[in-house]
Amino acid sequence: MKILIFIVGLIVVYLLALLVSSDRKKIKYRPIIVMIIIELILSYIFLSTKFGEAIAKGLSDFFASLLATAGAGINFVFGGLANKGEAPFFLTVLLPIIFVAIIIGILQYFKILPLVIRGIGWLLSKVNGLGKLESYNAVAAAIVGQGEVFITVKDQLSQLPKKRLYTLCASSMSTVSMSIVGSYMKMIEPKYVVTAIVLNLFSGFIIIHIINPYTVSQEEDILEINEAKKESFFEMLTEYILLGFKMAVIIAAMLIGFVALMAAINNIFTYFFHISFQQILGYIFSPLAFIMGVPAHEAVQAGNIMATKVVTNEFVAMIDLTHIQQHLSSRTVGIISVFLVSFANFSSIGNIAGATKGISDKQGNVVASFGLRLLYGATLVSVLSAVIVSVVL
Repeated sequence: MKILIFIVGLIVVYLLALLVSSDRKKIKYRPIIVMIIIELILSYIFLSTKFGEAIAKGLSDFFASLLATAGAGINFVFGGLANKGEAPFFLTVLLPIIFVAIIIGILQYFKILPLVIRGIGWLLSKVNGLGKLESYNAVAAAIVGQGEVFITVKDQLSQLPKKRLYTLCASSMSTVSMSIVGSYMKMIEPKYVVTAIVLNLFSGFIIIHIINPYTVSQEEDILEINEAKKESFFEMLTEYILLGFKMAVIIAAMLIGFVALMAAINNIFTYFFHISFQQILGYIFSPLAFIMGVPAHEAVQAGNIMATKVVTNEFVAMIDLTHIQQHLSSRTVGIISVFLVSFANFSSIGNIAGATKGISDKQGNVVASFGLRLLYGATLVSVLSAVIVSVVL
């Protein structure tokens, strides 16, 4: 039964992507099949082997130590603010982003990250059937951030045709920034975070091949990375500290706004229709949850979490998942956890359009024009990754 649902899930994802394909005749099936096989192997390694468990535990311990170290600075400034034995979400989950941002800044400053990004991007380009720029961008977005990645390719960005621009934006929405991975790991199991990050790279390329097929000629396959402006070490530290704080505050503001708005909408629907808005969304998304491998009796609850993520953001959905996961099977928790690890939500359309518009006004308008198609594709990326892991859970 598990294998049957997996096959049905793959077919449904393919058909949903095919519905909005820009050129069905140009779809390259060989790299798609190769990447699905790679995803299945990686899912098995990360979720069903001691080696995979060791990798997930190692990364979890690493981020836990980073967050613990960040706690020293947080306690110095906010010590005593929280009640004994009870720490606010902002202090324990969001503010540590500042310290993680500093680590990323240091690795960038000493040119360690660019080397890693180029290396992984080069390897990906050998199997994904896309160009070097697309491969680099997908890896870079997962490390330096959704908006910041466009700065590193700003000279090429203004000259890219619409199809390649879509691919870069889709990659940015399908991945997550390394600076907030530690925060995710405080809400869902680290092994699912690690698995989702890796799978989303390949799932993103697969969906792009179907929705947005094209061929990059050898002359076009050029990667030009813009070096960061020359600055002193302490200037860089200041910049990344402020960047980390800005991210934490923006996420906090979005959580306050989205959670309050969702509560208000739920109250209105409950008062007039005796059913909450989230419950309605749960029914709408439940078929997707089912083809992802979620048991039928838990599909509505899972669909509720999925819809919350798309309509609000992944943090709100993860918080909701922590509240009900004790009532769900471990299989459902694993599948939904993998689905949640991405930036596929409505607010990301504005983030990406704003980031590209800041570099090229024309390209920003182009991105805004295909915003909904971008979100549709990125959501399918999350669904595909969840379908893949359902085989090994």
